[in-house]
Amino acid sequence: MTIGIIGSGAMGAGIAQVIASAGHKVYILDKNNKALERAAQSIKSSLDILCSKGKISESEAGEIYGRIYLTEEHQDCAACALVLEAVIEDLEVKQNLFRELEMIVSNSCILASNTSSLSIASIASACQKPERFIGIHFFNPAPIMKLVEIIPAVQTREGLADEIKALVTLWGKTPVIAKDTPGFIVNRVARPFYGEAIRLLEEGIADAATIDWAMTELGGFKMGPFTLMDFIGHDVNYRVTESVFAAFFYDPRYKPSFTQKRLFEAGYYGRKSGRGFYSYQEGVSQPEPKKNREHGLYILHRILAMLIAEAVDALVLNVASKEDLELAMTKGVNYPKGLLAWADEWGLENVLQVLDDLYEEYHEDRYRASHMLRKIVRSGQTSFAYERA
Repeated sequence: MTIGIIGSGAMGAGIAQVIASAGHKVYILDKNNKALERAAQSIKSSLDILCSKGKISESEAGEIYGRIYLTEEHQDCAACALVLEAVIEDLEVKQNLFRELEMIVSNSCILASNTSSLSIASIASACQKPERFIGIHFFNPAPIMKLVEIIPAVQTREGLADEIKALVTLWGKTPVIAKDTPGFIVNRVARPFYGEAIRLLEEGIADAATIDWAMTELGGFKMGPFTLMDFIGHDVNYRVTESVFAAFFYDPRYKPSFTQKRLFEAGYYGRKSGRGFYSYQEGVSQPEPKKNREHGLYILHRILAMLIAEAVDALVLNVASKEDLELAMTKGVNYPKGLLAWADEWGLENVLQVLDDLYEEYHEDRYRASHMLRKIVRSGQTSFAYERA
């Protein structure tokens, strides 16, 4: 199978490496020749690292790289069985791209988007054959991150999602199927990890270092929210938050913060720019957290309750199955455990109590407990080991 990747940025190059490593011939297409050269160097460097670690041999690295072709011509996608775009997050740009591709590819070619925040149905609507369109969302860096979200649109033909799931599995990834709703699974459910942490900071309840300490040392997360936002980049993280907020008809649960917006506007993107919530300039030491366990547990429980509430809503609204929700959060953002498993351990009644206490204090809809969560608790259900009827 020959596969085309449109866009040669970090994501496009990473996806191409994954697919070539699985034995496929891959075209990376970009109109910018310099960007193609950077992609080639990035893939070579990544393969060299794998060789140095003994994960692949030099001959295997050569074979993988030999299956990757760089091109500036859309016409080279004519022989592809699947074309996946990884270009800028702009609906009009993506729609125009697929209008052009449909005039080149065969009628049986599958078209896909790696979008993290745009509606799959909206992109597919630009196609003459939208039934062959689907979302295939990798996480960065694609060669390392195991999760891939598969998102069928309302137009997608029956069975295509399962076909792509089997293909992604052959690529050595962990696929999950998500409904075409804002943020899909990960970028929907994970929003409070960032948003509520910033709210705690803005209120002066704790500084960034202390919040990060509470989430890593007491919660077991690999990165605290501020370290993670700086790592992702505020140019990416803020834009996703803004997109999800608008897509949910401005639901206050997903409201962006002015604190992060100002960092974004200033170009303080985090590690990549040398400054974000923390400074990454040489010689600048990071602030020390204030390690008070009781205060830290308040921080952890406040953020965790909102995360679990999002996961419960996503489950009840059929955004994904229970198994896929748990896989998405553990494989996609490396949470120490699935949020539904965490709800079982902590107790749903305790989650609801935290949310009710917050709502009583603030009277803001961002802290409202959904009818669905309240109904589950009132029914006496104590575990998410249940299956919906």
